[in-house]
Amino acid sequence: MEMGKENESLDDDGRVKRTGTLMTASVHIITAVIGSGVLSLAWVMAQLGWVAGPVSLVAFSVITWFTSILLADCYRSDDPVPGKRNYTYVDAVRTNLGGYKVRICGLAQIGNLIGATIGYTITAGISMAAVIRSNCFHKNGHHAKCQASNYPFIIIFGGIQIVLSQIPNFHKLSWLSMIAAVMSFSYTLIGIGLSIAQVAGGNNGARTGLTGVVVGLDVTVSEKVWKTFQAIGNVAFAYTFSPILIEIQDTLKSSPPENKVMKKATSIGVSTIAFLYIVCGGVGYAAFGNDAPGNFLTGFGFYEPFWLIDFANLCIAVHLVGAYQVFAQPLFRIVENWCITHWPENGFITPEHAVKIPLYGKYHINFFQVVWRTVYVVSTTVIAMIFPFFNDILGLVGAISYWPLTVYLPIEMYIVRSRIPRFSFTWTWLKVLSFTCLLVAVVAAVGSVQGLAAGVKTYKLFKT
Repeated sequence: MEMGKENESLDDDGRVKRTGTLMTASVHIITAVIGSGVLSLAWVMAQLGWVAGPVSLVAFSVITWFTSILLADCYRSDDPVPGKRNYTYVDAVRTNLGGYKVRICGLAQIGNLIGATIGYTITAGISMAAVIRSNCFHKNGHHAKCQASNYPFIIIFGGIQIVLSQIPNFHKLSWLSMIAAVMSFSYTLIGIGLSIAQVAGGNNGARTGLTGVVVGLDVTVSEKVWKTFQAIGNVAFAYTFSPILIEIQDTLKSSPPENKVMKKATSIGVSTIAFLYIVCGGVGYAAFGNDAPGNFLTGFGFYEPFWLIDFANLCIAVHLVGAYQVFAQPLFRIVENWCITHWPENGFITPEHAVKIPLYGKYHINFFQVVWRTVYVVSTTVIAMIFPFFNDILGLVGAISYWPLTVYLPIEMYIVRSRIPRFSFTWTWLKVLSFTCLLVAVVAAVGSVQGLAAGVKTYKLFKT
């Protein structure tokens, strides 16, 4: 009887039965994708205008949805129902493609996950410092020199992450993702509401146009080109969650089939995000026109009501607390599985120790996990404090990892799994799609390099 009960608590691979559902997968996607970058879409619209802006937002949402659908079928090998599970993106690539493409996937995924956690640490610090500045502007006037250091808030954020990083795995993360998703909706809707109010109030003569910022009036020719490159890159990366898609899918119950549930979750997540992006970018551009700031909450496109701005920035910080874990947990798993595989008998890495916690009961602690995860969070916190312009580096990391993770590898695995003949119609248009997205990634990388160079130059001038 006990053996029967034990088997009922395990999945077909012998691991603890997964409990994820359509709702939890959708929430993970929304938490991962909607970041404070949604508030920069007004700036993106200002660079691209009323035609290219909405078209690019729709086009890249469709591309992300399509390639994510292809990737969802790669969770199990051979057959989407009884087939062998691939627990990570790298496992899926190793099973379906193998060779050097496994290394490409591993490097791109790890770089993306590390970059995201550092970027979130910086952004959370900026958002929390913006609360101090908002209160200062309210008290002393909008033209006052209100400064607040990000460092104390980055340290606070890091301290919170040290605690949350002890959550055992992705499967135990649903409650945090739920809170983060609510926060993301909150500050997005606040931004939309404030923008609508500004438009209704006359928006102070903000200029908009079909092609965005005007050469000779708003920008030079070279600035127009660089900012267009950056804006296209921002839109392409705005929907990306491929680096953690397989990891999210691995939290789902086995019935109904994981690939079907993941496809529905992808459709729900991407369509919801696309709607919010288009609305937020559109009303933000209408409110600020070609002078739209990079982020109209932390960049103070709005000053009043100050308490609402404060609340929105706090929502951003809380959302990023959850988003950090959504990207950190897959990285923790990659490193810990690698170490266990290479040193299975190590007394520090492998064993778990039961510790009694008041009001909770037994909690199993792995000393290696505690130490390694703490060291990782401390490292990302320190990097965030040393490199305040790391978000520009993150743009470059995103540009480099976007094409292989979001487009190239899902398409290549689909071609192999479906045995699509070379030079057939389907093979040809999939290759064309992949090549087109490669060009977008290259353009975005060039724009990111230029933005990084400008950011470093501005930072040096500020320091002197």
